[in-house]
Amino acid sequence: MPISLKDILEARVKIKDVVLETPLSHSQSASDLLGCQVYLKMENQQRTGSFKIRGSLNKMLSLTEEERARGVIASSAGNHAQGVAFSASHLKTKSIVVMPETAPLVKVIATRGYGAEVVLSGRVYDEAFQKAQEILHEKGLTFIHPYNDPMIMAGQGTIGVELMEALPDLDSVIVPIGGGGLISGVAMAMKSINPKVKVFGVVSEVSPGMMQIFGGKPVELPEGLMTIADGISVKKPNEQILNDYIKPYVDDIVAVSDNEIAESIVFFLERAKTVVEGSGAVVLAGALKAGWDLGKKTVLLLSGGNIDLNLISKVIERGLTQKGRLVRFEAIVADRPGTLNRLSEIIALHGANIIEVSHDRVRTGLQLSETVITFLLETKSDQHCRELVEAVKKSGVKRVLLNSKE
Repeated sequence: MPISLKDILEARVKIKDVVLETPLSHSQSASDLLGCQVYLKMENQQRTGSFKIRGSLNKMLSLTEEERARGVIASSAGNHAQGVAFSASHLKTKSIVVMPETAPLVKVIATRGYGAEVVLSGRVYDEAFQKAQEILHEKGLTFIHPYNDPMIMAGQGTIGVELMEALPDLDSVIVPIGGGGLISGVAMAMKSINPKVKVFGVVSEVSPGMMQIFGGKPVELPEGLMTIADGISVKKPNEQILNDYIKPYVDDIVAVSDNEIAESIVFFLERAKTVVEGSGAVVLAGALKAGWDLGKKTVLLLSGGNIDLNLISKVIERGLTQKGRLVRFEAIVADRPGTLNRLSEIIALHGANIIEVSHDRVRTGLQLSETVITFLLETKSDQHCRELVEAVKKSGVKRVLLNSKE
């Protein structure tokens, strides 16, 4: 049954003593990038590190005493898991959470830390969901769905109310889409208050199902479902959510790649001084890619900050590479004394910084008199990188491979 603004306002009252009203921060750097006044809704600073606690707590507060006594179960890629675990602990209810085996370790550890029993099963969310259904029927628990539940959506919709109160003249908002519960609640709340507000959604190219059916196309998933935006990696979109909320309230949806997401994560770290996980950083990547008319004031909804520390160094390297700030190139050169020193001087003269350097004299295809020298460099931009490579080529180097491309 579709929710109403009344449901969202009631949810706000129920959860207000536990859930934070997160900051809405103006970002001049993002404003310069997008050409309008950009505000960041910092749900990455929410309790449990994401918006998910809003919906899970609202849902559990709606359960009967008998249902709470039996305990609850959920399936999640990570953030809903923590929201359910925290909410269950707060209400002194037992919780079991089924997470994909690929879930970030930081989210698994945090979920256990909040008091839930964690079961790892499947490679993606949909497989974890099936396992949760098996346990649900075996133990007679109450299932807390991550998005397809009116109480969940009403809880998430409280973000929309906060936004409209803080910025009554807001023109647009950009929201991540996984299952669709967040954008459904937010869009319904905001357009109920001001129908002129535009709501845009962003999906990962790895799980673009909601965008595809929103555009009237059949769902076609790419090979492999691994993405740094694990929190929105939902394979099969829900058509009821599409028909009840997405089509009536959402203006457009775009898909972004992992490279684009990585670049956005780096932007938030470097320019906004905040940690945003992949499923939250998609909003900036989407805005840059789609070129939407965002009006004078827009909000980027940063849905979470629970990024795995084992992943973040790779993400930073990928993001810097995309921006031309980090480059790896190979030079095939004559294997004689002084060659490395000559190349290092060229690099230094062009203002680049050498991070790593290595030799390979036994690579297939090399002449006996040749070696490959690989450099990892800090550079200023794509243009700076191209100028440096041209200078290296003009020095007499036989061949240069840039980021594994000639």
